[in-house]
Amino acid sequence: MPDSTPCEPSTAPDSPRHALSPGEHIASLRILDANFNRAAEGLRVVEEFCRFVLADRHLTELAKGIRHDLVHAFATLSDSTRLAARDTLADPGTGLGDFRRVEEWSLDQVATANLKRVEQALRAIEEFAKPLGGPLPPLVEALRYRTYTLAKAIGLTGDSRKRLAEARLYVLLDGRSSECAFAELAADLVAAGVQILQLRDKVLPDRELLARARLLRRIIDEHAAGQPANHRPLFIVNDRPDLAVLARADGVHVGQEELSVREVREIVGPTLLVGVSTHSLSQARQAVLDGANYLGCGPTFPSGTKSFTDFPGLAFLRQVAEEISLPAFAIGGITTGNLPQVLDAGFRRIAVSGGLISAEDPAAAAEEFLTALGRASFE
Repeated sequence: MPDSTPCEPSTAPDSPRHALSPGEHIASLRILDANFNRAAEGLRVVEEFCRFVLADRHLTELAKGIRHDLVHAFATLSDSTRLAARDTLADPGTGLGDFRRVEEWSLDQVATANLKRVEQALRAIEEFAKPLGGPLPPLVEALRYRTYTLAKAIGLTGDSRKRLAEARLYVLLDGRSSECAFAELAADLVAAGVQILQLRDKVLPDRELLARARLLRRIIDEHAAGQPANHRPLFIVNDRPDLAVLARADGVHVGQEELSVREVREIVGPTLLVGVSTHSLSQARQAVLDGANYLGCGPTFPSGTKSFTDFPGLAFLRQVAEEISLPAFAIGGITTGNLPQVLDAGFRRIAVSGGLISAEDPAAAAEEFLTALGRASFE
């Protein structure tokens, strides 16, 4: 006996939700055509911004990849059909533009506006392609999410470059044998002009470590009183976002085996700096996409502070310098003797630890590094 259950309407992904009239079909194609052009043009503007303003090959390739994949996605539509529906002469939107004076826009604003334009265009394509059926909507949805990630990376790269514009020397120090010894060393380094100080100590109990962190915060604040914000040393806590919040630090640094950038952000919020240690180009690329504010790149040379089985070395520094414009600090065994090799690899920022803080005169050693880095920045 035949089943009396009524047939369910087809819900296959490539089936239209309802039959479009010829006029609706033409309107849909015109919307897709206009927004394809808008998105592709916007992506090209963003690509040029990443290439020529940020000089960032990684972000340039990401923008280029989205643009190319958009073209491939639209290959699922017939070009001749889409172009036949185009009617620029009768389009009322061609006279609607942004009439703000061009000189009111910074280059950052140009990039931001075009990223927004791309996101909106992709959303319009996604929605108006649905009644036509076919594979275009999910392809464009994936591109839209990639564009969100690109926008985040571009925005954070620009912001981080501004926030760390003056940062050249980054010193990691432990808690020393006593608060007095720690305070003396920290004050000397701040007075010498060190731009970033990281508290890194794997031995001290939490309460003592927090006390050192608060002491360092106080020393920096007292030294920085009355100075412009961009001349104040930054205070970073290694691997402990909880203590960073309690001590009012400026940021947190994590390694590849520690908390992720996303997890750190859940604790410290959106404004603190988050640095990530990287040992390969793929890790550096991922840190950019994850939302890091700066990179630690190394180890460059053997060091007495940490032991490693592999040394990415100068070759890794060259890769990062050639591809990524997010602030990056070379780390690992750097001395004034081998600093010229780091500079030749394209790095103008370094992080040092034991070799400096164990020197007979750490402040003098810091000043020597700063002089060499300052001279290199003008070469």
